[in-house]
Amino acid sequence: MFSKILIANRGEIACRVITTAKKMGIATVAVYSDADRHAPFVKMADEAVHIGPSPAAESYLVQDRIIAAAKETGAEAIHPGYGFLSERAGFVEALDKEGIAFIGPPAGAIAAMGDKIESKKLAREAGVNVVPGFVGEIRDTDHAVEISNDIGYPVMMKASAGGGGKGMRLAYSENDVREGFEATKREGLSSFGDDRVFIEKFIENPRHIEIQVLGDKHGNVLYVNERECSIQRRHQKVVEEAPSPFVTPKMRKAMGEQCVALAKAVDYHSAGTVELIVSGADPTGESFYFLEMNTRLQVEHPVTEAITGIDLVEQMIRVAAGEKLSMSQDDIGIHGWSIENRVYAEDPYRGFLPSTGRLTHYSPPIPGWSEDGEVQGKARRGVAHGAGSVRVDDGVFEGGEVSMFYDPMIAKLITWAPTRDEAADLQIEALDNFRIKGLGHNVDFLSAIMQHPRFRSGELTTGFIAEEYPEGFQGAPVSAEFERRLAAIAAGIEFTWQSRARRISGRLDGDDGREGVQRVTGEWLVKLGDKRFEVVLGDGHAMVDGHRVEGTCDWMPGMAQASATDADGNGFGLIVERSGNHWIVTTRGAAHRALVLPLRLSTHESLMIEKEPPDLSKMLICPMPGVLVKLHVGAGEDVQPGQPLATVEAMKMENILRAEKEGRIASINAEEGESLAVDAVILELE
Repeated sequence: MFSKILIANRGEIACRVITTAKKMGIATVAVYSDADRHAPFVKMADEAVHIGPSPAAESYLVQDRIIAAAKETGAEAIHPGYGFLSERAGFVEALDKEGIAFIGPPAGAIAAMGDKIESKKLAREAGVNVVPGFVGEIRDTDHAVEISNDIGYPVMMKASAGGGGKGMRLAYSENDVREGFEATKREGLSSFGDDRVFIEKFIENPRHIEIQVLGDKHGNVLYVNERECSIQRRHQKVVEEAPSPFVTPKMRKAMGEQCVALAKAVDYHSAGTVELIVSGADPTGESFYFLEMNTRLQVEHPVTEAITGIDLVEQMIRVAAGEKLSMSQDDIGIHGWSIENRVYAEDPYRGFLPSTGRLTHYSPPIPGWSEDGEVQGKARRGVAHGAGSVRVDDGVFEGGEVSMFYDPMIAKLITWAPTRDEAADLQIEALDNFRIKGLGHNVDFLSAIMQHPRFRSGELTTGFIAEEYPEGFQGAPVSAEFERRLAAIAAGIEFTWQSRARRISGRLDGDDGREGVQRVTGEWLVKLGDKRFEVVLGDGHAMVDGHRVEGTCDWMPGMAQASATDADGNGFGLIVERSGNHWIVTTRGAAHRALVLPLRLSTHESLMIEKEPPDLSKMLICPMPGVLVKLHVGAGEDVQPGQPLATVEAMKMENILRAEKEGRIASINAEEGESLAVDAVILELE
């Protein structure tokens, strides 16, 4: 077994690998860029080596610096995590020459599976179902249109070396192909250094299901069940779970055996994942097709660990050290259900635009990885088979920055429970207690998904988010009963706040006999959005518009996080903030803005002036920090609704900004190649 390994990655996955290595008694080495100098993974490792500036191309992607760090520290092996160098066959070959072990698959398997065109040919030869499509090289846009017409719309255009949702475009018509083909090539070249594109039939009502495989260097390959990853946005996974609510034992066996055959065809060892597209319209489960093989550890691997009790990182290390797998296919079972939500730095209330900045407050529902690499208790691991458990994998810290240089993921929230509904309920409870300030985040959105009737039914497709939130996200819907409960909570918070303030001031005598205390009313008007509620507070209950609401709330002045209970004793978390004369109460996937006034002043509430938002319709505003890649119009040009005006690249994704109305370009305020801040005015209309 190795005595020391280097982790050629950053963030939560570096923390994850360090934790298992320390559990195995293996010393660890971290490498870090300028941006990560104070990151948690650097502190967790036994040693740390600086490898360059913040951009990944100048640090984490420079294999010579990684190898030099390994030689300098005496690391015998390197774990690549995911992303960066994890699927670079040339990196594995370079390590072989230096006598450093790679904790991952052989270079030949990476090369074979890393090329989406060649991998489909290999999959077909191995007897794996493949999606109809064109797997040769495409000459130009006209050729792409010809191919798409032959296959039949809709089609998917993908960068051959792509991954992580980058370099992909869905086309429903010839016009979509003409508009998106060149953009797909550019994204492939920018992100992966390869502008080749392939085109395949897009399976409608598709489910994205993947099979975890695990092999050793002695010819043994197993499938470790499946994960459902259908809930995606722009082809980036958002929610993953294991097992899949769609997969039957028969289907699991058929999928698993095909994926094992593919792995054996390329002499695969270590952990890997075969991604499949499955027709949700076929109840037989026989319509599944090979998409690609990821020759690395997946972001969503914790849900597999949770239902099997297998530490996949540990298995990768043992395989790399030459050990045989200690289990057989029959040993791999399914225990309960696990769900993972990816907490991203993006603003769902603004069209999911990337959000970068400093984490002025970061408080996960349970502690993340500790500095010494130890796991925070049994519940922290998420593999306990009890009543349920919560696990948080993160690599950020309060005061740290989520920068434009790397992936926008803040943390992964994983729950395990005996049933799917219980695992989802645990997610909602944990998300209620996940407090992040300083940048936009998707916690509310994740909670809304967990509560959504369609998610609960298991009727999932990769179009779930687009279909269920076509007009964007405005917060999870609430029932009339829960609105009354929120009104009671808001009134109780205001009562507590005013009571404390008046006790401190000590200026007025109350009629309760205590000197220096002004009596605070128990009768309130609560305005939630455009709805009004009359609330009368009682002992352990409130009357809201004549309805009795039982429950308690433990909020006290100075608390940002609190909890409340309903009549049955069920608890839910609250994040409470004061904004001017309003309270912002965030819970169950939505932020609720409440104005609370004494009921006797309710007649004056309608006279309060609401501030009108400024008219921004004559400006094209940059919705995210990024680089202005292209201006599609010039000054004096007339534009029509929907016409592309500018393309901004952020997080290695191109975003086309379009005209919302007819007009004429009055002025251009930015130049191509310029770095833009959020809300920068790119151009103005007359």
